[in-house]
Amino acid sequence: MPAPRVLETAGGPPFTFTGTTAVEAGPGTDGAARLLRSALGAATGLPLPPRRSGDEGPYVALAVDDDGSAVGPGPESYRLDVHAGGVRITGGGAAGVHHGVQTLRQLLHPAAYRRAPVRGGPWTVPPVHVEDAPRFRWRGHLLDVARHFQPKDDVLRCLDLLALHKLNVLHLHLTDDQGWRLQIRRHPRLTEVGAWRPRTRLGHRASPLWDERPHGGFYTHDDVREIVAYAAERHITVVPEIDVPGHSQAAVAAHPELGNADAVDTAALGVWTDWGVSPHVLAPTDRTLRFYEEVLEEVLELFPSPWIHVGGDEVPTGEWRASPAAQDRIRTEGLSGEPALHTWFVSHFARHLAARGRRAVGWDEILDAGAGRLPPDAVVSSWRGYAGGIAAAEAGHDVVMCPEQQVYLDHRQHPGEDEPVPLGHVRTLEDVYRFEPVPPRLAGTPAAARVLGAQANMWTEAAETRQRVDYQTHPRLAAFAEVVWSALPPPAARPFDDFRDRLEGAHLARLDALGVDYRPPAGPRPWQRRPGVLGRPIEGPPPIV
Repeated sequence: MPAPRVLETAGGPPFTFTGTTAVEAGPGTDGAARLLRSALGAATGLPLPPRRSGDEGPYVALAVDDDGSAVGPGPESYRLDVHAGGVRITGGGAAGVHHGVQTLRQLLHPAAYRRAPVRGGPWTVPPVHVEDAPRFRWRGHLLDVARHFQPKDDVLRCLDLLALHKLNVLHLHLTDDQGWRLQIRRHPRLTEVGAWRPRTRLGHRASPLWDERPHGGFYTHDDVREIVAYAAERHITVVPEIDVPGHSQAAVAAHPELGNADAVDTAALGVWTDWGVSPHVLAPTDRTLRFYEEVLEEVLELFPSPWIHVGGDEVPTGEWRASPAAQDRIRTEGLSGEPALHTWFVSHFARHLAARGRRAVGWDEILDAGAGRLPPDAVVSSWRGYAGGIAAAEAGHDVVMCPEQQVYLDHRQHPGEDEPVPLGHVRTLEDVYRFEPVPPRLAGTPAAARVLGAQANMWTEAAETRQRVDYQTHPRLAAFAEVVWSALPPPAARPFDDFRDRLEGAHLARLDALGVDYRPPAGPRPWQRRPGVLGRPIEGPPPIV
């Protein structure tokens, strides 16, 4: 899980891990060897020592294929061969070896995912031959830590679960109206003030219920360095999102001078306690631009990702229409109006990042006033259906497909009344399995190559705990992972029954061993329900736009 491209069973007895099984780690495979020892060693109690020259006992050999002759193209490809005497994993790069180790773990009993031994064995692996490689370069998951803060340990656990599913991008939504989650040493008020809100609405914004406890938290520089290093060991890129110019009320609460003070009393604003889209946006002033350039300078120091997300979605323009300073900027820059000012604002930071060797990523609204001002290497996250991604690809921009109607994991999983805080469209496990990142209009055209991949987004307005995030995310994330990794047939022909059998036959037991509070196939358990907490269900099938 996800299904490999080639899986062949071989004859003969299985391979058995024993107290003398040794690990041979070739150049470039040290990280995979550490994962093998830490994960399997903890679950089995076996030492898995290094293999020495001349050793003839059972072994696991890890190697990188330098010339590309043993595995398919690309650093994430791998080959796994198991026979009675040993296991050999060869990767196109270190990432491929890591993926091979993840497959090896899945060939063992689900107890291999425990943190301490709970069974005595034997720890056997069937004799198989596997050849595998991913379909897409970007296989992502967004975790919204701005609406409800997720402690550092929860982020590290999330990275383990992404690695299990061979996903390779974690998009961290770090800033929004409801909270600023990243320490910026040059501007400490962003977390002293912006990381905390006095209370939180429970459920959808139509709910009358409130949690009157203050809520907040943020990641220090060292927290981020730990998260990034932990992700790198698992060949996952952490893409930070610093939202501009909308979804910024927490920043304006900390620094009122960033807002449109000539149109509204920004000094009276606090970190937003409600959900939805705040009308308060950043002012298009030189002072604001320089402030966020300084923020991004620290972001670039912390995150080595080639991609930096700058948001750009859901930007109300009412304050700009009322602001003399914003209107002056429109005239000075020769812009056609507020929508063009929006694109100008985002483009400023896209060019700022490009000059520093990074690629800006933005939600598909950044194209609404035309793509001409954006650097050609800017990437578009297509969330309002497929249309924005199609337009971006045809205009020459790379695209990450994450349409709300298909892969927003905060949307409800079933129409039943027991579904907790029912939001949005019904997106069942099977619905996610039949998601197709390349829309028909692009399929078979040169623009199809612009689709870097896809991303499943988990927004946390109605998911205030790790338990709630688990419920919304799993097991649909497994279906999504197979879509972006495996060479599947077209959506209508995909073998969902086979996927469901593999999920219920083995994969849910792995999630059980890992302590994941996923949604069971039969529906929510009693403690997973949220009676009386209002959602916003949308009736009817989601549109394909």
